[in-house]
Amino acid sequence: MATSPKDTRGHDAGAGNGPPRERLVVVGNGMASLRFLERLTEAAPGRYDITCIGAEPTAAYNRVLLSSLLGGEVDEAACAFRGLDWYADHGIRLITGAPVTQIDRENGLVIVGETHVVPFDRLVLAVGSLPIRLPKPGMDLPGVITFRDLADVAAIRRAAVQHARAIVIGGGLLGLEAAVGLARLGVETTLLHVMDRLMERQLDHHAAGLVKQAMESRGVRVMLQADTVRVEGAGRVESLVLADGTALPADLVVMSVGVRPSVALAQAAGLATGRGITVDDRMTTSDPRIFALGECAEHRGQIYGLVEPAYEHADTLARHLAGEPAEYRGTALSTSLKVSGLPVFSAGIVDTPDDAEAIVLSDPGAGLYRKLLVRGGRLIGAVFVGDIAEQGACKGLIRSGDPIENVDDLMFGRPAPEPLAA
Repeated sequence: MATSPKDTRGHDAGAGNGPPRERLVVVGNGMASLRFLERLTEAAPGRYDITCIGAEPTAAYNRVLLSSLLGGEVDEAACAFRGLDWYADHGIRLITGAPVTQIDRENGLVIVGETHVVPFDRLVLAVGSLPIRLPKPGMDLPGVITFRDLADVAAIRRAAVQHARAIVIGGGLLGLEAAVGLARLGVETTLLHVMDRLMERQLDHHAAGLVKQAMESRGVRVMLQADTVRVEGAGRVESLVLADGTALPADLVVMSVGVRPSVALAQAAGLATGRGITVDDRMTTSDPRIFALGECAEHRGQIYGLVEPAYEHADTLARHLAGEPAEYRGTALSTSLKVSGLPVFSAGIVDTPDDAEAIVLSDPGAGLYRKLLVRGGRLIGAVFVGDIAEQGACKGLIRSGDPIENVDDLMFGRPAPEPLAA
């Protein structure tokens, strides 16, 4: 439920007769924003007069569970993180269903909607990303839906009626999750991907083949190197046409071809941007009073679309604003998920470079695959399918660059400790 922002420029004096607290405004109430608020209120309770403004009508929720919500495995309540009482108990004014339309840097004001004004001394932009729609004919037809938030899930479920035929465009993580969710609803589902393997940024060809098999075992038809030309229909989706002329009947098209950082608000305010909002190692933008974190932030030329880096951004900024030493140096990307019940993990480099050795264990019958990429005695990449028990050790070695002590421990797991003698 939305609350009305304060239309005042006065400072909150806080408890007692101490100095006025700095007014901290957080724009965005997604997973990264909530993580930041949790860490800041732990590290510096009561230090800031905090207002958090979210465009969605609900408080922060777990986007990772959207596919489970779509497939009916969980309900919306299971996706929630913190109740409204948590924000109130921590002195945070939460404003929901209220998009920020302008930042007035000169006067230190955030404009909410058309008329409401919220003053700030420090501002955090956690505005996330926007889903990409392919610039192809028919993408504006009713029945072409992105898969990004709770509203998208509700729209997809309304369209996924009995005997509906659904096409998901995009073979990345979100596309796979959307396809699995639709299949769980009993919808005839086809997944299209323009590349020659699924999740090409995270998986090599062998691992991607196992994931494809897992998708197909759950009733999802997978078509690779499938380039969408247009969506056709008279007032609604009726078919999707590929570059080779194939026309696929469809009642619903789910677009999951990636996201781009939301930078319009920052650009209009004159902040430095590249692909995202440019930040330094303390998540500070080109204005020292304004910070950015999560999917909207660009750090050292890198933008991330995953939860782990966003949480590291949040932790860094919370420590910095609490007056503690903090620097963000980048994230060694890793992916850990289940596709149709099949555990998958990857970290570091995926395809074998010429100067590295690939150590591979493969058991197709058991759906088991492990590949370690080693250069100079150090782990630079790992891809696991079916058993990902050693993912923590692999992530640690890739991040630290420490020499591998025993490669067998990573490939086969550490032996169980000997029982103590009686």
